[in-house]
Amino acid sequence: MATSTKSEKKFLPKFSLPFSSFFSRWGEKSYLSLDIGSSSVKLLEVQGEGSAMRILHADIAPLPADAVQNNMVQDSEAVAQAIRRLVKAHRIKATDVITAIPGPAVIIKRATFPAQNPQELHETIFFEAGNFIPESLDNVNLDYQVFDRGSEADDIDVLLVAVSKDVIKSFLAPISAAGLSPIIVDVDYFAVENMFELNHTSLPEETVALINIGARYSSINIMKAGRSAFTGDIHFAGRQFTEMLAQGLELTDEQAEEVKIAGGTQELEKSKVERILASAAGQFFDEVQGTFSFFSTDPDDHISSIYLSGGSAQLPGLATAMTDHLQIPVTIVDPFRSLTISPQADDEFIRHNAAALAVSVGLASRRLGDQ
Repeated sequence: MATSTKSEKKFLPKFSLPFSSFFSRWGEKSYLSLDIGSSSVKLLEVQGEGSAMRILHADIAPLPADAVQNNMVQDSEAVAQAIRRLVKAHRIKATDVITAIPGPAVIIKRATFPAQNPQELHETIFFEAGNFIPESLDNVNLDYQVFDRGSEADDIDVLLVAVSKDVIKSFLAPISAAGLSPIIVDVDYFAVENMFELNHTSLPEETVALINIGARYSSINIMKAGRSAFTGDIHFAGRQFTEMLAQGLELTDEQAEEVKIAGGTQELEKSKVERILASAAGQFFDEVQGTFSFFSTDPDDHISSIYLSGGSAQLPGLATAMTDHLQIPVTIVDPFRSLTISPQADDEFIRHNAAALAVSVGLASRRLGDQ
């Protein structure tokens, strides 16, 4: 459990939900991060810590369309099979796994409590949690992070995170079925933030937005003064780009996905593909702008920069068009910017899929005992 305060130089905590029975002491052994998404499983095998982390293997395995739905694993065996294929393909011996729960499945609340010692605060939080979490506490796993003390000396700022036990079990089951040991469960919002912390430095006065474009939803984490100030999601993501191409070009979803990645084919006019993608991008930008409005109505509290990740972040011209539309500088993240890629890893694959592996890198940065 996270119960100690953080220094001002630290970013948002690296959450671990309470699975103490899984915990063991970390060494220099390799370990796995598994990002189980709605369309694929992304795997990294790594050694080392922080910016000294080395990437040993990286791979992505597709999932059936119905394997993960409504923010839960619905077909555990299909996901377990995909994980087994990845592990077998790279002859991976590591068994300790760090994984993530999708942000939309998580209840996140910010609260302020009177200043008190850590043990008293722990007891107060769990006594008062029912006033903040709109679920029976018997049905959720609850964790929290203590931030720096508030502006008033008598206040302590706390971030509460609750996840349904059924949701957690659905993600842990295929990992265990694949013969691996889940030791830390994170939230994808915060995994992207951990990745950002590894590779970028923001000024204390800056407010930055981290946007991860997934298959079915895009997560947004707005960081102000070095810590998370807002999290949310929009239901416009890679799948919507694909569906608009499929409808506009009379293609199957599989064909449209290939066109989206390639930007056009000999049989299709590139200009027509670009028009459809531009229309989809416009809808995406409007959704993002609408979500930003929930963050703050203060004109002085503006977002200074946006960092994009996720597979569709690399769509040609997307970052430039987003900069023009929102009038905010947009950068595509490089999750491996500060990391070492081992000679045994497929450097070309990693570079080609870098933005899609942002959550995986953030998960790989986790350590047992993180606060």
